[in-house]
Amino acid sequence: MSAKDNCESVLDIWPVTISNGTSITNGDNLGGLRLFGLVMPALWTPANLTFQASFDSGTSWHNVKDSTGNEITVTASAGDCVVWVPTAFASIPMIKIRSGSAASPVTQAASSIIQLILRSV
Repeated sequence: MSAKDNCESVLDIWPVTISNGTSITNGDNLGGLRLFGLVMPALWTPANLTFQASFDSGTSWHNVKDSTGNEITVTASAGDCVVWVPTAFASIPMIKIRSGSAASPVTQAASSIIQLILRSV
């Protein structure tokens, strides 16, 4: 087994969709995995990404913010692979990905499948 094969065996890639005319995915249970990054679709109406988290099996959703009260924002363009320090999302059991911000969501002109890069730790 090559190092590449070994790496692929510990990563999970999950597709989530922002449907045409909407700005946020459905809630996804990360199943105890950590979110390490994402791969953007080729068809993407330009917008940054923000996130919502649920800690009660999807009943309530909360905007994900940093310690200064700002929404965690990821700059991403069509076709990008974006990675980050995995501790940023380590405590989140369920997640939604939003196109734009809570104050200014951006609707997608086409159905957009974002690939979540997940890994067990």
